[in-house]
Amino acid sequence: MTIEHTVQEGFKGLFPDLLGIRILEANMTIVKAEMLIRDDLCTLPGIMHGGAAMAFADTLGAVATMLNLPEGAGTTTIESKTNFLSGASAGERVIGECTPLHVGRTTMVWQTRILRPDGRQVAQVTQTQLVLQPRT
Repeated sequence: MTIEHTVQEGFKGLFPDLLGIRILEANMTIVKAEMLIRDDLCTLPGIMHGGAAMAFADTLGAVATMLNLPEGAGTTTIESKTNFLSGASAGERVIGECTPLHVGRTTMVWQTRILRPDGRQVAQVTQTQLVLQPRT
């Protein structure tokens, strides 16, 4: 079973599944996924809601962190900043590309670019993930 399949299976019944996130590539240096912009993920007039974009990016950053965690450790988002650059319309599939800015022992910082099918950037998200050490 591939990492992508394992991550996708882990989404079943959870928020990323509800959003319709589909993992395309996942390893320690990049997580790529797509999400169809459905009407119920939009604000008026049929444009991707900012919260949907942020949730998409947060999911990718969490997956990227999990792929870099030491055995038994966990993670949680402690900071996220989003710049909205253009809109994505209902019916479009956006692509998220998440890459590391810093992979440390106690924190990891990830940058996610959300792109429309034409390549135009919808949002730039930078998030910090806290590494939660295993309880002894």
